[in-house]
Amino acid sequence: MRYVLRRLGFFVATLWACLTINFVLPRLMPGNPAIAMMSRFKGRINGQALKALEVAFGVNNSESAIRQYFGYLGNTLTGHFGTSLTFFPDSVSKVVFSALPWTIGLVGITTVLAFIAGTLVGMAAAWRRGGVLDSVLPPLFVIISAFPYFFLALMGLLLFSVTLHWLPLGFGYTNTDTPALSWHFIGDVLSHALLPGMVILITSIGGWVLTMRNNMISTLSEDYVRMARAKGLSPARIMFAYAGRNAVLPNLTGFAMSLGFVVSGAILVEYVFSYPGVGYMLLAAVENEDYALMQTLFLFITVAVLIAILVMDFVTMALDPRARTQS
Repeated sequence: MRYVLRRLGFFVATLWACLTINFVLPRLMPGNPAIAMMSRFKGRINGQALKALEVAFGVNNSESAIRQYFGYLGNTLTGHFGTSLTFFPDSVSKVVFSALPWTIGLVGITTVLAFIAGTLVGMAAAWRRGGVLDSVLPPLFVIISAFPYFFLALMGLLLFSVTLHWLPLGFGYTNTDTPALSWHFIGDVLSHALLPGMVILITSIGGWVLTMRNNMISTLSEDYVRMARAKGLSPARIMFAYAGRNAVLPNLTGFAMSLGFVVSGAILVEYVFSYPGVGYMLLAAVENEDYALMQTLFLFITVAVLIAILVMDFVTMALDPRARTQS
């Protein structure tokens, strides 16, 4: 119980610090989203219209910083994130929640698949250390993961979309389709997500393969693994229940952070494929000085990472008896 309370206290303190930084940083940046909005229209800027836009975008210079800060905290807790400059006049909440399913569906699924596949390949390579699997797959995946996202994305588009015409060029679905819960639309979405998903998968699996292989090699030399072999336990049980279970523990924190950063999306991949996810939206927010949208996206990323790490700490405590003893 003391361990749980300590982790929850750390979560609350870190969240408060991130909220404070998220409030301060946009106000230190040059520019004004209200002026940027008015610059889109030709003619003389009306003072009353500029004042109204400043209030809508959360840039109210007539209030003190402390009052703005507590107002920002109150609006954050109640889910009022302001109006988006990039997608004006839509609210930031509407814009973000329209992009989140695309990113979670693409980046989230590929992150989980990369972790599972990389863990299994690294485990098998370490178990058959020096064999064909250990000599071929880990170096191959590590070399592929060294390539930049955008390079493999462009090569994939050139080969499968431009040359072979097997897969669509980009976006989340065909523009002529109407979004609906139907097999036709689901198949269209999957065909558009296949190529960017494969790019993310093959560029992220190498790190998990290498770390799991190294952890597994160290774990196989432990005394309890030798004892399990001496008892005559089956190789599969030793590999998964004894060695694999303990070798995967150091990777859980990294996996938690990867799950948390799913919310941020794969910016380069989404940009190359014009995929309507959070990463593409974050880039558009930075280009348009959309402070309200940037603040909200940074907040979602921070909260997602903190929650993922907190949950994985509890999972580690459940899997590792030593963590329960130390707590």
